[in-house]
Amino acid sequence: MKQLFFLFLVSLGLFSAKKEASKKPNIIVIFSDDHALQGIGAYGSPHVKTPNIDRIANEGAIFKNTFCTNSICGPSRAVLLTGKYNHLNGQYDNSDKTVIDTKQPMFPKTLQENGYATSWVGKWHINNNPKYFDYWKILPGQGHYYNPDFIKMDNSKERIEGYVTDIITDEAIGWLDKGRDKSKPFSLVIGHKATHREWQPDTKDLHAFDGKNFTVPNTFFDKYETRKAAAHQQMEVKDLRWDWDVKVNADQTASMKRMTKAQKTAWDAYYGPENAKLDTLKMSEKEKALWKYQRYLHDYMACVLSLDRNIGRVLDYLDKNGLAENTIVIYASDQGFYLGEHGWYDKRFMYEQSLRMPFVMRYPKVVKPKTVVNDMVVNIDFAPTILNIAGVPIPSDMQGKSVMPLVSGAKKPQDWRKSMYYHYYEYPQPHRVMPHYGVRGERFKLIYFYGKGDFWELIDLKNDPDELVNQYDNPKHKTLIANMKKELRALMVAYKDTEAVAMFDKEK
Repeated sequence: MKQLFFLFLVSLGLFSAKKEASKKPNIIVIFSDDHALQGIGAYGSPHVKTPNIDRIANEGAIFKNTFCTNSICGPSRAVLLTGKYNHLNGQYDNSDKTVIDTKQPMFPKTLQENGYATSWVGKWHINNNPKYFDYWKILPGQGHYYNPDFIKMDNSKERIEGYVTDIITDEAIGWLDKGRDKSKPFSLVIGHKATHREWQPDTKDLHAFDGKNFTVPNTFFDKYETRKAAAHQQMEVKDLRWDWDVKVNADQTASMKRMTKAQKTAWDAYYGPENAKLDTLKMSEKEKALWKYQRYLHDYMACVLSLDRNIGRVLDYLDKNGLAENTIVIYASDQGFYLGEHGWYDKRFMYEQSLRMPFVMRYPKVVKPKTVVNDMVVNIDFAPTILNIAGVPIPSDMQGKSVMPLVSGAKKPQDWRKSMYYHYYEYPQPHRVMPHYGVRGERFKLIYFYGKGDFWELIDLKNDPDELVNQYDNPKHKTLIANMKKELRALMVAYKDTEAVAMFDKEK
């Protein structure tokens, strides 16, 4: 009789669906823009405290060696979705000439096919509209910090008053609370605009660093003596725009014109007195560069404060609604960023500050608190990891590997990577960073620049962690270089970068 009653409940759908849904873990990926490791407490930032990002790391795992395949915004998001390099997924730069192929396997498509409710809220910055999401609401392009517009699923636009990081979090929590099908496990990507240029802080954070003098990197006045591409770039802090970037005479910028009267009043109350002290006629070029650095770091780190605070709101929501134990939370950014190292802002180069990405994960009952992973992880691993966590098949054309063996207590695969492949394409504008490809091993990094006067660089990360000296012409490294070139070509072949292989074979 009991068995017949159980079968009756199953036939009505009153038991099996919710029982099954409860077994599948929920997944939240919080994906910011241009957030450098140097701006995260868990990674040892000297500039700012990030208690909520640190909480994810402390209650789960922090990955110390995570790298991007192409340090630029849209392409990195394409890698997140597809688990493969940009030469295969279709979007290899930020221009509207490269478009991700939406017919290819993507992690949200596989999750949808396996019973997940899927959503993306916030910054998208991919040339196609989102696909394979039950719900999405995205910023057009880069979006705005104040009173941003959003594109909705019917392609209409909505302007919402407030600060973008708060609004994105409101929308994400709103979907979690009332928008999703609660009979299904969920996958939610929260895409933040912060900490992207032009670094406009929330009004409540304008005074957070009053009196603070941010530490200047020891490479801020780098001369680029042995690195031609570094000398060729146009992304130095000293050249940041006075109006748009460092908020001097900024009233006529489009961003300022969006502000409400109250927002503008708060901004003027902070920046006005500070700007009034500035007398550029009496400042040397060095003094101007250092002044811009301090303003840049102030604004960037103030954006970090809002980002971290809103990550805390998501964690608190999970706690209050009994979702924390069965929800995996991942925090990452699309790439790293320069906070004055080599005198720069922005990203693009294969040098460490932009190559490295933050990546922390909380996975209750599976990942032990305070787990530290030093193994080499690449952002092609994100999509396979998400699918592995969900217990669903990983498409065979995804090029990454799930990182779960590194954190679950299982035996680490003996063939886990010891090197990674990088390829950057966007040239000449913006910033005139030459296109390049390269291989990063555990100690050495070999890079080939091919945009203007093709040449190689070899960096010894052990003896030259600031990456100031090109060792390629050092005769003692002849055998090392030959071996690294073999490794580089092997990675190109393995990842099916056929155009790069042809270029390598011609130029090596």
